[in-house]
Amino acid sequence: MRISGLVSGPRALSGARRAATVLAAATALTAALAVPALAHVSVNPGTAEQGGFSKVAFRVPNERDDASTVKVEVAFPSDHPLAFVSVKPVPGWDVKVTEGKLPTPVKTEYGDLKEAVTKVVWSGGEIKPGQFQEFEVSMGQLPEDTDSLLFPTKQTYSGGEVVDWSDAPKADGSEPERPAPVLKLVPASGGAGHGAAASPSAQAAAQPATATAPTVVAASSSDGTARLLGGAGLAAGVVAVVLALLGLRRRAS
Repeated sequence: MRISGLVSGPRALSGARRAATVLAAATALTAALAVPALAHVSVNPGTAEQGGFSKVAFRVPNERDDASTVKVEVAFPSDHPLAFVSVKPVPGWDVKVTEGKLPTPVKTEYGDLKEAVTKVVWSGGEIKPGQFQEFEVSMGQLPEDTDSLLFPTKQTYSGGEVVDWSDAPKADGSEPERPAPVLKLVPASGGAGHGAAASPSAQAAAQPATATAPTVVAASSSDGTARLLGGAGLAAGVVAVVLALLGLRRRAS
């Protein structure tokens, strides 16, 4: 008696191999998409108003499974130097702010700026695998003659590896291999105006006097969960397509 739709022998084995190959490819694709697309050093928020002051955080994720981040070095722009820079203490981390003389003094509403912060280095702490840390900085007066500021950053791991996040954005809009943190600058809005925001006293008032607990978050945050659910949904869709194709092939046979 012949059972309709039952395929055996080499044809069935060949179909099973094809199904396994497709399933493996789908799994690899899902895993790749589940990896955070923005797992590099970034500035948060990524936008600030020209002519004023802003408090930003350099967000540093740990991308290694077998090493911790132990040092973060952020270079400040020399073509658009900032007259006022202050850092928020991070418990467990030492911070060193380096100033340097500018090749040419820059005129500001507070007088000629001859020196400016060129580099800020955080060290002595640890960002473990699956975690990230934010390093907060208050700075200004933000320039009005450019639409972005670049902050090349070096990330040092406990094993000695140094990752240089210093690539400028590409002209075609695509992301470079090692993108440098970028702060986009937009024209000042109305309301209070940037005059008050640019006041050093206002900046000092906004600067917390005491340190708070470090922002260390495990990789299982809501952001990572959303990416994981999206990847799982994609995997389910691919598997459904594979099963449908196998069903059609079985009926044809």
